[in-house]
Amino acid sequence: MKTIVYMKYGSPDVLRLKEIEKPVPKENQVRIRIEATTVTATECTFRKGVPFFARLFTGLTKPKITTLGEELAGEVEAVGRDVKRFKAGDKVFGTAGTGFGAYAEYICLPEEGEFVIKPTNISYEEAACCDGVLTALPFLRDTGNIQSGQQVLINGASGSIGTASVQLARHFGAEVTGVCSAINVDMVKSLGADHVIDYTKEDFTRSGETYDIIFDTVGKISFSRCKRSLNPKGIFLEAAIGLSIFPHVILTSLFGSKRAKIAATGLRPPSEKAKDLLFLKELTEAGKYKAVIDRSYPLEQIAEAHSYVEKGHKKGNVVITVDHN
Repeated sequence: MKTIVYMKYGSPDVLRLKEIEKPVPKENQVRIRIEATTVTATECTFRKGVPFFARLFTGLTKPKITTLGEELAGEVEAVGRDVKRFKAGDKVFGTAGTGFGAYAEYICLPEEGEFVIKPTNISYEEAACCDGVLTALPFLRDTGNIQSGQQVLINGASGSIGTASVQLARHFGAEVTGVCSAINVDMVKSLGADHVIDYTKEDFTRSGETYDIIFDTVGKISFSRCKRSLNPKGIFLEAAIGLSIFPHVILTSLFGSKRAKIAATGLRPPSEKAKDLLFLKELTEAGKYKAVIDRSYPLEQIAEAHSYVEKGHKKGNVVITVDHN
């Protein structure tokens, strides 16, 4: 089968197409024929090995996991003898988990993994774009304790996490302000944002408006800069967790009424992620959520996809399609 490997850190050119044996599922595993996956900023970070602290997860001198790819959608092709929840022919979506490996034609995952039956009313390409929700949902619902009627600002509202956050915040009944560039204003409005700020023309931290939750999905602003834009007991959330946020998380937990918070969404148990995927499936089939796709590339053009994502201007998701012919 075709797979994408990288044996050293570096530019997108380190990604190589390789032929390997198709995996055989163990007793408790299913083999999924992957139809679509995605390229995210996290995978670009892992591929580069920059910032260096990312290598604590990926390997200090060279990658420990040589095939990236987290999100996936496809069809169950074979199941191990102990598998009860899935059968051959089931169409599924979800993530490969911390082991990655979705940049390939096939993958074997445990039955109790981070995937469920795919929504019936969307394509494989749309279904693969689920990690934005798996990040945004625990941040807003669990860490931020979002409530109906709250004022919520989403910084980076046009990215994969941002487009998910706007739709989820609206679903929970918040009044949503999105921050993005001018070219994406109409798109963010179409997702349900009540107000949209073009960051190239206006600095929301100087507007005098205040919010119950400020969710920075792209790691471009700080708690210190946003503090005066928070209501009393307001919460600042940062998805792109940088080292600078940790002192604020500690100090605000001890002093004052405003809080800076983070969530290790990628380290949650597979069972929790599977529940959130079922929640996403229900929203999608009810027509209350739509994945935003910027571009699609075939698996063979994975390096070009990584180069595009690294520019930092994608709208929603960048999808990789897998041709099995």
